[in-house]
Amino acid sequence: MGVFVFLPLVLPLTAWPVARLAEQRLHPRTATRLLAAVAGVSAVCSTLCLGLLVIVGTAQLPGNPLPDSWSDPDVRAAVPYDEIAGRAAIPALLAVLVSCGLAAWRQERTRRRAVAALAGLPPTPVAVLPDRTPYAYALPGASRSGSAGEGRGGGRGRRRPGRVVVSTGMLDGLASAERRALFAHERAHLAGRHHRHLLTVHLAARANPFLRPLRTAVSYTAERWADEEAAAEVGSRRAVARAIGTAALLAPRTPAATLPAL
Repeated sequence: MGVFVFLPLVLPLTAWPVARLAEQRLHPRTATRLLAAVAGVSAVCSTLCLGLLVIVGTAQLPGNPLPDSWSDPDVRAAVPYDEIAGRAAIPALLAVLVSCGLAAWRQERTRRRAVAALAGLPPTPVAVLPDRTPYAYALPGASRSGSAGEGRGGGRGRRRPGRVVVSTGMLDGLASAERRALFAHERAHLAGRHHRHLLTVHLAARANPFLRPLRTAVSYTAERWADEEAAAEVGSRRAVARAIGTAALLAPRTPAATLPAL
């Protein structure tokens, strides 16, 4: 095998040209799904490669509890500089696991805070919050826990539908046609489940920094996908462009790629 053992770690270097080609040549829906799948598979493969290097490279360390079969010379011979690579893979794998764990925890914390902000409001598809700060985002649905405080008819195991959340500050800055286009854009995010694609590429970029171009590309293609769906719904590409442009100018910059960034 030789140096080909390290191929899953360096193959994501091709992410940038792949992302560029997908952005330019494919429909945004196809590009989003394809790039998210490529990022997820590449991240899993590179993480498994790190795990293999850890196991093979540290198999003969004193006090290692691994079975003797992992110390087979033929297995270690397949990995160049197995002891050095194995020891270097230990902190790298720990960093990947901690980084992905923190990213997933932050996403869940953001989702819970967004849901808590809507507590007490009617379960309508659009939630309008009395806030002068202009913002609008699509809040994905989630399964109900069955607690008494989650509204009427909320049984255990039922799913809470996704909602479009918008502030009064954002609505005040948009004309009537622009509001319809904005709502259509956010509903397209929910219908396409873009949060799953974005979370996939976000975690993949944490697992392997070479996949960061795919995270940027999917963020762009997901927005284009929502724009196309909104334009088809309202029947005017100009109205969608004006609505998204005005909303982008009004809304404050989001510091992290969390759910409200949608």
